[in-house]
Amino acid sequence: MEILGQGYYYHIYNRGNNKEKLFIEHEDYLFFLELFRKYIHDVANIYCFCLIPNHFHFLIRIREQGEITSYDLRRKPFYQSFSNYFNAYTKYFNNKYRRTGSLFQKNFRRKRIDNEIYLKYLIHYIHTNPVHHEISEDFRQYKYSSYNEILNGHPTILEREIVIDLFEDADNYIYTHKQKARVVFIRNFIKGD
Repeated sequence: MEILGQGYYYHIYNRGNNKEKLFIEHEDYLFFLELFRKYIHDVANIYCFCLIPNHFHFLIRIREQGEITSYDLRRKPFYQSFSNYFNAYTKYFNNKYRRTGSLFQKNFRRKRIDNEIYLKYLIHYIHTNPVHHEISEDFRQYKYSSYNEILNGHPTILEREIVIDLFEDADNYIYTHKQKARVVFIRNFIKGD
């Protein structure tokens, strides 16, 4: 398993233990994102996300030393934030639904992104994931993805300007997302772990 390195982009993903649901009610999705802000945003920039009932995807970039302001690296390494994040959500979920044991499959998966082409394909793949899993007929209507948040102009922790610039402008972002994804390309890349 690759160790997270500062200054690199990563596809972070995982699913429920035994493919169980991670999110049951609307509040679960919101709380998962709230915990992301609390535990991860200080150490990573977020570019897009999608939360599916039994798994999640994030595209992040680990901040470099000089970019981490409110986090004391001398007290704990930045990757400890991820453990704290998933543990906090597991405690919330287990308490709410009166369950015990691990919620997530082993360690979260991470794949370093080292080229812009893959970065763009990945954004498309993450946003259209609800369609691939037949959870939604139209990814643009799915509530638990960052697709619309990139476009809507409301305050956000997303790096929306950088995402839009990757696609040149908002019109091309929209156009590109309407195109059929090269899902096989993305899945083969992920399986390369």
